[in-house]
Amino acid sequence: MTTEALKKTARKLRLEAIRMVYEGGEGHPGPALSIGDIVTALYFEIMRLRPEEPDWPDRDRLVLSKGHACPIVYAALSERGYLGKPVGDFHLRQLYSTFQGHPTMGKTPGIDMTSGSLGNGIAIGAGMAIAGQLGHRNYDVYVIVGDGELQEGINWEGINLAAARNLGHLIVFVDRNGWQSGGTVDEILGTNDISRRFEAFGWHTQSIDGHDFDAIRGAVENAKRESGRPSAIICDCIKGKGLSFMENNNDWHKGVLTAEQYQIAQQELGGEPA
Repeated sequence: MTTEALKKTARKLRLEAIRMVYEGGEGHPGPALSIGDIVTALYFEIMRLRPEEPDWPDRDRLVLSKGHACPIVYAALSERGYLGKPVGDFHLRQLYSTFQGHPTMGKTPGIDMTSGSLGNGIAIGAGMAIAGQLGHRNYDVYVIVGDGELQEGINWEGINLAAARNLGHLIVFVDRNGWQSGGTVDEILGTNDISRRFEAFGWHTQSIDGHDFDAIRGAVENAKRESGRPSAIICDCIKGKGLSFMENNNDWHKGVLTAEQYQIAQQELGGEPA
């Protein structure tokens, strides 16, 4: 896809994610919008996928470690054709719904791993990459984590393991938006230079604008050239990206729009959701 087509798709996915939160009456819109461009790039350009065959053994995998941001992934799966009907036919965070409050493997076609207990995604992704090594498969594993989530110690066990096993097919995106549920990351524990921490464990690292499709594309290409070690792409993102009243406003870590706010969202993101 062209960069302009990706931008258009990202707006559409953001609006669909907002619709799901609005109609479902619960959800985490800020964290979902923050990674909208990363998710769009992955599902519509970077990852090798077969929506008609969700369990294709050689597909690339995605682990959404910050599982509460799942509405944007659900929107991408729908737009890619995994569900066979419009996403509007499903409801977020409802009993028996295809779209649970956190990604649930086996419940939603295209979800590769149940997630949402923060901190586990990198270790899970490392396990998937090791399975690919042992099975002589060439798929890539992508993980999306939050910057606040990196305070969980299990992240660093997985990071250490990935370097020790030379997992060149593991690529981690860090959503560095500077916020977590209780306040700013710096206030709560400090970011401690994420790039240097990954580098200290032997990872290839890059820092980019997480809303720049050319930067995302180029960073993944660079990461794939590092075939002998895992890669971390540290993405400067804006929490609530795309909506004027949500951007950098941590009140929208979790919350539901009013009817008036939903109308504003429709206007700012380009019209009615698909």
